Amino acid sequence: MSAPRAQLQRTLGHGFADPALLDEALTHRSASGRNNERLEFLGDALLNAVIGEALYRRLPRANEGDLSRLRALLVKEDTLAEVAREFALGEHLRLGAGELKSGGHRRASILADALEALFGAIYLDSDFATCRAVILALFDARLRCLPEPAELKDPKTRLQEFRQARGESLPVYHVLGTAGEAHAQSFTVACELDDRRSVAVGTSRRKAEQEAARRLLEELESP
Repeated sequence: MSAPRAQLQRTLGHGFADPALLDEALTHRSASGRNNERLEFLGDALLNAVIGEALYRRLPRANEGDLSRLRALLVKEDTLAEVAREFALGEHLRLGAGELKSGGHRRASILADALEALFGAIYLDSDFATCRAVILALFDARLRCLPEPAELKDPKTRLQEFRQARGESLPVYHVLGTAGEAHAQSFTVACELDDRRSVAVGTSRRKAEQEAARRLLEELESP
């Protein structure tokens, strides 16, 4: 086994009894031979289960919505890519010529998928307890420094809850206009609340509504 592969296994804390599983986990679909898509599918399920259990045990007072938002934060593509970069996973990936040329080993989606595939490979090579230990070790710092669940709520939700808590009327959203071609549209949306109004532009109606809600919420919360 090559020195880089040996170092990768030491970093993960798991030595593969079946090196073929590790090879498969590190092979992107752009390369020839077996790729990591099936392992990624399995690893995704394992990751969600392990992180879900960890949050459940760490936050006994959190409700389902808060737990779901925190799990989504930890298992989203950007977070997985960050974890993968921390131990230079991209340097170990086997990519096709096109992906190599375009810097695929740095792409967030490829790194995230490969990390999940590794979890699937570790599980098949050993057992759930071993896979769980690897995941928890890699996510330990993030699990110990979780944000407040309320910080993860989107602006529309926070604005609605802000008003509901005071027994006040809820905001109303209106699309004021759209511009651009179908593949590159921008939306102008107004968020109206009693005598207040904020307007924002976004690349989707949802993004524009969120930005308009954020602006109005900042206005309401300012002293």
